[in-house]
Amino acid sequence: MRFENRQHAALELIPLLSQYKDDKSVVLAVPRGGVPIGAIIAKHYHFPLELLMTKKIGHPSNPEFAIGAVSLEDYIIDERQNISKSYIEENVKSIRKNLEERYKQFMGDHKPINLENKTVIIVDDGIATGNTILSSIAMLRKKKPNKIVVAVPVAPPETVRKIRNVVDDLICPYTPESFFGVGYHYLDFTEVSDDEVIQLIKESSLETTK
Repeated sequence: MRFENRQHAALELIPLLSQYKDDKSVVLAVPRGGVPIGAIIAKHYHFPLELLMTKKIGHPSNPEFAIGAVSLEDYIIDERQNISKSYIEENVKSIRKNLEERYKQFMGDHKPINLENKTVIIVDDGIATGNTILSSIAMLRKKKPNKIVVAVPVAPPETVRKIRNVVDDLICPYTPESFFGVGYHYLDFTEVSDDEVIQLIKESSLETTK
């Protein structure tokens, strides 16, 4: 199975989320690729659309290897890695500053919705290893949501198993054994621009205030 584009992927996910239509739900889209999908889902169910702003902390000797992640308000570290406190503090400060700037760029002066007692639906255009999203889930738990749901079009089976163990529900219609990266499973995987994210957020905000 290959999705035509992110719109097609969103339409595949929508019916699978119908059980949450009457919940106090919030869509948390991962920028930038998850935003077009999240916007379509949010519009269909009249859910507010927020952004999941997290970024991994790379290992000092291998930046691609995640030793933790940072959000706008929190961070989480794999203590087994035995990384110096100064390295972690420096990276947390730098990454958070970048996340705050990006959030303001996308959301303006909008303050994030309180997630306590909400059904939080995390949306992306696909997941590969899932390491960063696992860290995001751990941080989101501290906000005391009622449920955490992950909804993605495609992910490899081993990643689905890992995530399913830590969320209330995982919705993923396509879990190919041969996984060659998220983009491989789309016919059109055009990069989402910052301007597109900003426009989708504005449109979503207008929808929820009607």
